[in-house]
Amino acid sequence: MLFKLSIKNIKKSFKDYAIYFFTLILGVAIFYVFNALDSQTVMLDVSKSTHDLINLMNQVLSGVSVFVSFILGFLIIYASRFLMKRRKQEFGIYMTLGMSKGKISKILLMETLLIGLVSLGAGLILGICLSQLMSVLVANMFEADMTKFTFTFSSSSMIKTCIYFGIMYLLVMIFNTFSVSKCKLIDLLNAKKKSETVKLKNPILCIIIFIVAVVMLSYAYYNVTIGINNLQYFSDILFQMALGAIGTFLIFWSLSGLILRLVQSLKKVYLKGLNLFTIRQINSKINTTVFSMTVICLMLFLTICIFSSALSLKNSMSANLKELVPIDIEFYKPLNARETYHMVVNDSENEDSKISIWATLEKYNLDIKDDLKDVTELTSYQQADLTFAKTLGNTLDEVKKEYPFLLVDSKEEIVKISDYNRVAKLYNNPTYTLDEDEYLILADYDSMIELRNKALEENTIITINGKDYHPKYKECQNGFIDIATNHINAGILLVPDEAVDNLIEAKAYVLANYKADTKEGKREIEDKINALEQNYPNMEQETLLSASSKISLYDTSIGLSAMATFIGLYLGLIFLMASAAILALKELSESSDNKEKFIALRKIGVDEKMLNRALFNQIAIFFALPLILAIIHSIFGIQVCNYILETFGNEKLLLSIVMTACFLGVIYGGYFLITYFCSKNIIKE
Repeated sequence: MLFKLSIKNIKKSFKDYAIYFFTLILGVAIFYVFNALDSQTVMLDVSKSTHDLINLMNQVLSGVSVFVSFILGFLIIYASRFLMKRRKQEFGIYMTLGMSKGKISKILLMETLLIGLVSLGAGLILGICLSQLMSVLVANMFEADMTKFTFTFSSSSMIKTCIYFGIMYLLVMIFNTFSVSKCKLIDLLNAKKKSETVKLKNPILCIIIFIVAVVMLSYAYYNVTIGINNLQYFSDILFQMALGAIGTFLIFWSLSGLILRLVQSLKKVYLKGLNLFTIRQINSKINTTVFSMTVICLMLFLTICIFSSALSLKNSMSANLKELVPIDIEFYKPLNARETYHMVVNDSENEDSKISIWATLEKYNLDIKDDLKDVTELTSYQQADLTFAKTLGNTLDEVKKEYPFLLVDSKEEIVKISDYNRVAKLYNNPTYTLDEDEYLILADYDSMIELRNKALEENTIITINGKDYHPKYKECQNGFIDIATNHINAGILLVPDEAVDNLIEAKAYVLANYKADTKEGKREIEDKINALEQNYPNMEQETLLSASSKISLYDTSIGLSAMATFIGLYLGLIFLMASAAILALKELSESSDNKEKFIALRKIGVDEKMLNRALFNQIAIFFALPLILAIIHSIFGIQVCNYILETFGNEKLLLSIVMTACFLGVIYGGYFLITYFCSKNIIKE
C-alpha cells in the first residue's frame, strides 16, 4: 500500500515538478563528466609534461567536486523543502485517515529513494554519453592525436558520483523525516488556506536602505576598479566582497518595499489590465525571498565572471604563443649574480655566473651547435645607480604614492641597439635606430607601460657613464627579448652601442631555432636539453644556466588554459544550473499555491490571454531582477579579473563576454521558458 502511494506520488511529481527531476539528472551528469576526465585523458597521445599537467588538472577538478557537491546538496534540500510545502495538505489528509507520522515518513523515504535511483541512473547514462563528447573537447584543447580514441567508461567516477549523491539523498531523507515529525495536523490541513499578506514596509525606510545599498556598492565598485591599487592585502579584497554581498541583500530588501509603492503612484500603469495583481504578486515574492534572491544574484555574478575569465584566458594564451614564442629555444643565465641581481647564491653558482654562456654550454657537454640554426647572442647590462626610480624622474613621488609596494630601487636592464635589432629580425619585430644621445624603452606589460609613459612624456633624462640621454619616443615601444606565454616585459632600455662601455654584464642570451623540421626531430633535441637540465643537481659545479623552449612553453600554456577552461565550465555550469533551478522551483511552487487566485480571476471574467500574460510578466520579472543586478556587478567584476589576468592579455575578452552571454541566454533563458510553460499548465482549470 505504502509503495503504491509512493509510486503514484512520484508520477504526479514528474508532471508538476519536471524541472526538479531534470536538474537532478543534469547535476549527476555534469558531476560524472568532469570527474571522468582522468579516464578520457589516458588515451591522449601527448608529451610527458602535458601528461603531468593533465594529472594536476584532474586533481584540481577532484577537489572542486567536493565544493560542487555542497552546492548540489543545498539545491536538492532546497528543492525538497518546496516539495514538502506543496504536499502539506496531502499529509494532513493521510493523518486524518489514521496514518501515523512514521508511515508518512516511510512513504517519503521510499519516494526519495526511488527518485534518487531514477535520477542517478538517468544522470549516469546521460553523463556517460556526454563524456564521449567531452573526450573530443579534451583532445582539441590539448591538440592531441585522437587515433587511439575508444568508448570510455570510468568506474571510479561512477562510484564517486554514487557515493556523493548517496550522501546528499541521505541528508534529504533525514530532512524530510524531521519535517514530518515536527508537523501538526491543524497546520497541515490549513496549509493552502493560509493567505499571504503583502507586508507594506515603511517607504521612507526603504528609500534610506536603498540609498545606503547604492553607496556601499558604488564604494566597492570604485575600490575594485579605479582604486584597485589601494587594495594591498587579501583582507582588503574580502572587505569589498562583503560590501558587495551586503549591498546586494539591502537592494532586494528595499525593492520589496519600493516596487509596490512606486507602481501604485503610477495610477495609469497600476490599474491597467492585470498589473495590480501582477505587481502585488511580484512584491510578495521578493518580500519572502530576499535572501534567496541575494544568493542567486551572487551565483549568477560568479558564473558570468568565471565563464568570461576562463574563456578569455584560454583564447589569450593561445594568441600569446604565436606572438611571444617566435623561436624554438632560448638559453639564458645571470652574469655576475651577486653584483647585478644581488642573488642569494653559493660560491659555486657565483663562480659559474662569471663564465660566458657558451663556455657554460660547452663545460656541461651540451653539444647542440649542430642542432641549431639562426643562432643569435645578446647581452644585457646594468649600471649601479641607474634604477627604475631614476627613469621615472619627476613622476617618482606620484608613482610611489599610487603603488607604495612597487620595487623602484631595482636596476634597469640595458641593451645595445645593435644587439636588440638582431633579435628583432629573428623575431620578425620592428627594428630601431638611435642618435648618440637618445634612448628608448621597450615594454609589453600594460601596467608598467602606463607608468613609464608618464615619465617619457616629461622627457626624463637618464645618465649612463656620465653622459645624458633623452628619450627618442614619448611612449614605450612594444617588444620583448625573453620568450614567454604572457606579457612580462616591464621595461628594457635600448641605448647606442657605445653607451654600454664599462658597464657590468647582467644577463647573457643564446636564441636559436632547431634544424629539425619534423615534430619528432624537435622532440629529440628537446629531450637532450631536458636531460642536461635534470642532471644539474648531480654536477660537481652548480650552474645558473636555464632554458625555455617553444615546445615546453606550448605544453605548459595549453595545459594551464585547459585547466582554467574546464574548472570555469564546471563551476559556471553548476552555479548557473543551481540559480535557475532555485528560481524555477520557487516559481512553480508559487504557481501551485496561487492556482485558486487564477480560478477566481477567471470567475470575474478575465480571459486566458490576460492570465497568461500576467503569469509571463511575473516569471519574467522574477527571473530578470537577480540577473540584471548580477550583470551590473559583473561589469566591474570582469574588470578586476582582467586586471589580475593582465599579463596574459585581453585580446579575446569581448568574444569571451559574447560567448558567456549566449551560454547564459540558452541555459538561464531555457529554465525561464520551461518554468513558464510548466506554470501555465499548473494554473489551467
